[in-house]
Amino acid sequence: MTSLGASLVRGALSAPFKRAGRPDATLPPGRLTRPSGPVAPGPLAAYGRICGFAEAGPLPLTYPHVLAFPLTMRLMTGRTFPLPVLGLVHTWIEIAPHRAVQPTEPLELTSYATELAPHRRGTEVTMTTEARVGGELVWESRSGYLSRHRQATATPATADRAAPSRSSAPTAEGLPTVAEWRLPGDLGRRYGAVSGDRNPIHLHPLTARPFGFPRAIAHGMWTVARCLAEAGDPAGIRSVRAEFRAPVLLPATVTYAADAPGNAFALRSADGRVHLVGSVGRRG
Repeated sequence: MTSLGASLVRGALSAPFKRAGRPDATLPPGRLTRPSGPVAPGPLAAYGRICGFAEAGPLPLTYPHVLAFPLTMRLMTGRTFPLPVLGLVHTWIEIAPHRAVQPTEPLELTSYATELAPHRRGTEVTMTTEARVGGELVWESRSGYLSRHRQATATPATADRAAPSRSSAPTAEGLPTVAEWRLPGDLGRRYGAVSGDRNPIHLHPLTARPFGFPRAIAHGMWTVARCLAEAGDPAGIRSVRAEFRAPVLLPATVTYAADAPGNAFALRSADGRVHLVGSVGRRG
């Protein structure tokens, strides 16, 4: 069994013994690192195809997140991690590519937990990932994951923390439609096979329903990757920020909307429901 598969099994077995929202909960202090190694061309090509990235050029901006996901899962399924991993929902991500990374460059990857905070729908943990080439920090990200549960008391601290700084949150207002995408019912299973993220909420209606979803939902990281594949040359992007506003129930037809420079983008359903909003900072 792969290390990621073992983590998923461990997470499923430990989930009933973890109670989200404990007032004394703390995060594990350690970091996990994958030693420097090459990027396998076969899995990279499969990832690029399902997300719509170009076959040649720099590494897709979201791919280090995928490569480091086994490390993140090992942390989140560990005995000392305070939240049950089953049913965790990815709520937001910030990506900072410090320079373009070529597929031939060996990457050292590190993952660690940085914050545990109340959310109006439960508890949210922030996970940080870093990628280095020869000791140089070339890419980093921060992601929020939500464990949904009832809050014991309502306090100002339980305000919606879907992004670290709500004052500069991306918006979908006024963005024109650029493209329409039809998403098949098995998209979650196909992306899970490529990315390793086989959270049951993405795989099948029967495994999604216990977590409150009538059907399987698309991975948040697929939606942001698909949008970034439309954003142009990744070498010209210095920052990415995306919020996952509402799940995409599969199958679905969604529209990609963006401003003329491609600096603001959104994913919407046919009835106007906003699933994802994001912004891109470009190198000037």
